[in-house]
Formats: sequence, structure tokens, C-alpha cells
Amino acid sequence: MSELEIVGLHKSFAGRRGIAAQHVLRGVDLRVGQGEFVSLIGHSGCGKSTLLSVVAGLQRPDAGRVLVNGQAVTEPGPDRAMVFQNYSLLPRLSLLANVREAARAANPGRSRAAIDEAVERYLSAVGLWEHRNKRPHQVSGGMQQRTAVARAFAVGPRILLLDEPFGALDALTRARLQEQLLELWATESTTETVLMVTHGIDEAILLADRIVVMVNPPQPSIAEIIPVALPRPRDRVTVIDEPAYRDVQQRLLALHADHIAAA
Repeated sequence: MSELEIVGLHKSFAGRRGIAAQHVLRGVDLRVGQGEFVSLIGHSGCGKSTLLSVVAGLQRPDAGRVLVNGQAVTEPGPDRAMVFQNYSLLPRLSLLANVREAARAANPGRSRAAIDEAVERYLSAVGLWEHRNKRPHQVSGGMQQRTAVARAFAVGPRILLLDEPFGALDALTRARLQEQLLELWATESTTETVLMVTHGIDEAILLADRIVVMVNPPQPSIAEIIPVALPRPRDRVTVIDEPAYRDVQQRLLALHADHIAAA
């Protein structure tokens, strides 16, 4: 069981040369249940990535707390894995070694055989096993990001944190990775909960069970939480014709327009 709870979270960054502190997160309350896929969406500067970093334990909040199964998050841990937009692979290591080193570091008591089995399983699942001995500079950006996704799952996290993982990819590669992500989450992995930052309205609707709309200061960080009442599995070709899809899309577009007008 992996329930994520965010309670009264505040985060600000000190200003420079007399500029007042910038309040990025302002009283964020959010609960993500076991088995949920939740997307965070909003304009640049609204605190989406900061919130993800606090959940990952990479940053400390000024006030409030993050709880995983009732335990406070104070630092990074193997129960949470993060995938960034910029791949973050070690350039001197092969794709296989990148995945293996992360899995080994997160699971020091795990046997070598178990680690190797997980590495092969997830690299194969994203179609990269035959390229396993190549280094990052020898493969495309899409293949590097597939490696990053495989690495995250190989760690064996209960909660997967995704910070615009497909934002730098072309449309076809992005679509393929979205499908692989959902398949891994649903079938291959021990990951129960996913929290993803995205700028894409259609991506959020396709992937998520709920969409958290975040807005810029001085308003409260979360403007609205929209449920996505679409059954799984979802087919990207036909789902856009579903009334529920169009309803959520229109609500998101209306919120976007409202906050642009208020800015």
C-alpha cells in the first residue's frame, strides 16, 4: 500500500538584491491513493516541479509535510523514484550499467541475480535490451528517456514521480513512451502510485485518474482537481471521441483561459 498525503505545504525561495521572497507553493493539500495516477498541470512558475521535488525529498518545505503511508518524507528514498525531462543518465556508463547501478544503490540487500533480472526485464519492456551496451551519446533522445523510465522501474519504487518526462520528445516517440509507461505501471512493476507533471492537456487526460490544476501566485496553489472518468485501458485513437474526454478537455481549457485573463 502506498498512499501519498501532502498537508499544508508551503515553499518559498529567497529573493536576490532586495527582491522579496517568491512564494511558490501556498498551502497545498493533496491526497493520492494507492493505485492512482495523478497529473499536475499549470503554467510555468506555478510550483509543479517544486512540489514533485519536495515529495521526492530533494527539497524541504518551509511548512507542512509530505507523508507516505503515514511516515514523514524528509529525504530521498527507494520507495520513490523520479524521472526528469533531461534523462539524467551517466554518460560514461552503458544503458545497462545506468539501470543496474540505480537498482543496486536503491536495494543494497538485493542479490546480484535479482538485480540483473530486473534490469533485463525493464530494458526489454521498453525495447532496449539489444542496445544495452551502448552509451547515452550513441542513442537517440527517445531511447535515453526510455532508459530513464526503465531505470526508475528497476529501482522498485512504490511511488513514481515524473517531471515532464516526455516534453522534449517528438510526437510519435512521446506517444510510444506514454503507452509503455502505462503498460509497465499496470503489469510489470511493483509501482502503485504515479504523480506526473505535464504541460499537455491531452497527455494529462489520457494518462491520469485525476488532474490537479495549479496556478501562479498570489492565488492558492491548487485551483481545482478534476476527475477523469474514463475506463482503462485507454486507446488514444478512440478515447478522444468519449464525452468524458471532451468534458475534461473543455474544463481545462476554460480554467487556462480564466487564469490567463486574471494574470
